Amino acid sequence: MKNQPRIEPATLDDLPELVDMVMELFTIEKDFDPDRNKQERGLRSILEQPSRGRIFVVRTDHQIIGMVNLLFTISTAMGGFVVLLEDVIIHPDHRGQRYGTQLLNYVVEFARKKDFLRITLLTDEISEESQRFFKKMGFEHSHMIPMRLPLV
Repeated sequence: MKNQPRIEPATLDDLPELVDMVMELFTIEKDFDPDRNKQERGLRSILEQPSRGRIFVVRTDHQIIGMVNLLFTISTAMGGFVVLLEDVIIHPDHRGQRYGTQLLNYVVEFARKKDFLRITLLTDEISEESQRFFKKMGFEHSHMIPMRLPLV
């Protein structure tokens, strides 16, 4: 069916739309200050180096309506490769239509096929809606507490 939303890997041609989505997300998160150049540089780094991670999008024939980025790293606790899940975004006009669920299911299947051992994500502590969504998807709270040391 034409214009039916589909999930697929993002490309460099998608970069302007991806930056817009991340910029909008960062305007509501307390830990981040939106900076178009930084967000573009980060997304471009993932798109240009698939060994670092992947960005998947939900798209119609005319626009991207959702995205997620996966970063790959090694966990000594797990003894192998794991995924850090970031920037799960569904455009506000398309929320509640199961696109987030489809996108997360796609990511889980991708990770399983590639033999990743765990998916970890950080979600905003004040967003109960996000936390409920991720719990529904099978994510559990960790006893680990994120801490940061900004280097710039």
